[in-house]
Amino acid sequence: MSEVSIMWFRRDLRLGDNPALLAARDAAGDGAVVPVFVLDPVLWKPSGGPRRAFLLDCLKHLDEAMAGHLVVRRGDPATVIPELVAELGANSVHIAADTGPYGRRRDAAVGAALKGTELVSTGSAYAVTPGRVKKADGEPYRVFTPFARAWRAHGWRLPATIPGAIPWMSNVDSEPLPPVPERDDLKLPAAGEGAAHMSWKAFRDNKVADYSTERNRPDLDRTSRLSPYLHFGCIHPRTLLADLAALTDLARQNGRGAHTFVNEIAWREFYADVLWHQPDSARDYLQPRLKKMAYSSGPTAEANFTAWTQGRTGYPMVDAGMRQLLAEGWMHNRVRMLVASFLIKDLHQEWTRGARWFMRHLVDGDLASNQHGWQWVAGSGTDAAPYYRVFNPVLQGKKFDPDGDYVRRYVPELRNVEGGKGGRIHEPWELPDGLPAGYPERIVDHADEREVALERYAAVRD
Repeated sequence: MSEVSIMWFRRDLRLGDNPALLAARDAAGDGAVVPVFVLDPVLWKPSGGPRRAFLLDCLKHLDEAMAGHLVVRRGDPATVIPELVAELGANSVHIAADTGPYGRRRDAAVGAALKGTELVSTGSAYAVTPGRVKKADGEPYRVFTPFARAWRAHGWRLPATIPGAIPWMSNVDSEPLPPVPERDDLKLPAAGEGAAHMSWKAFRDNKVADYSTERNRPDLDRTSRLSPYLHFGCIHPRTLLADLAALTDLARQNGRGAHTFVNEIAWREFYADVLWHQPDSARDYLQPRLKKMAYSSGPTAEANFTAWTQGRTGYPMVDAGMRQLLAEGWMHNRVRMLVASFLIKDLHQEWTRGARWFMRHLVDGDLASNQHGWQWVAGSGTDAAPYYRVFNPVLQGKKFDPDGDYVRRYVPELRNVEGGKGGRIHEPWELPDGLPAGYPERIVDHADEREVALERYAAVRD
């Protein structure tokens, strides 16, 4: 009797450089592989429209790449996968490890429900699977720099070989994908494995050399924009790292930019490692004393939060970032830090509220990176003492958007305001003729609120 193996896709929506798929092919031998994706309501319901739309597009591209053989089922995987195994007489189920809190619980439940059928885990969504990089005493790293050093020393495998012909099983019942949420005002990146590689090639060939000096400039569009593809596994970080190693060898001038980009990959892996060791940090404070921080509440606080979500705070750089989020489901990383600082330290709102808003609207909403990025800004995360780091929205704008191009791109009310030296685009309240029509007054005074934030922190610290 021929073997039947199931390849259960999750955050690895690609055919190339996919060790779990190779394992499923090898397990099938002369038999067949059944590719399946389970629409899990636990993950689907809290996902915002941008992430749902991008996921569905990625699944369509994956299905096309396997000539229409992708099987879609809905429901609890602990029920769906065992039922599919029984239906097909499958001998094994293959996955890439999901290292998030829910993924670990779900996979344990599926493994237990399968009983006599093996759940085979091969690889993960990371160059180094979370939990493997530890200190000499076996303890996990709590600070990025020593983690990154140890992570580089640990190293990673080369990309997996590209599979030849996969013997997909035909005529397996499949449910239709939900309709893609349509929003005329939302501009998402092209989806799928092919688009991921095209995006990577464009960045690698044209931007990586200057990445170390220009990555903080949202006006220049010098980042890779790969985060949605990495989140859904349309491309693996191992592929990027192998390319960067070759690029650095070929051209010395690329070295600094490539090194800086590898550090950004290391940040992603560090936060996943922190979440692996401390799964409660997805919702709870890494620094418990910050739980006692006083936060603002009441009608004014609610109005300020609404203004922040809509990009109508009166601070152009903050407003540009929040409007970019609504328009593209994405925001430049430098601006993410700025708008997070503004919500926490100017509006005195709890970091968890901003983190939830981001997860609802980001197409690349990644639990580990998002939650720990917000905790880093809030001073409750992995950095030693970052609460004193209060971003000044005017100075950040002048430094990283010096000509005002980023602001003008997303805040049409300010498109006729001069930027550059002598310009007032980052301080429109200083314009001699007053604010341009339609642009709001500042909802708070940054200098005053900075003092309030530091006083509240001092009360917690002392």
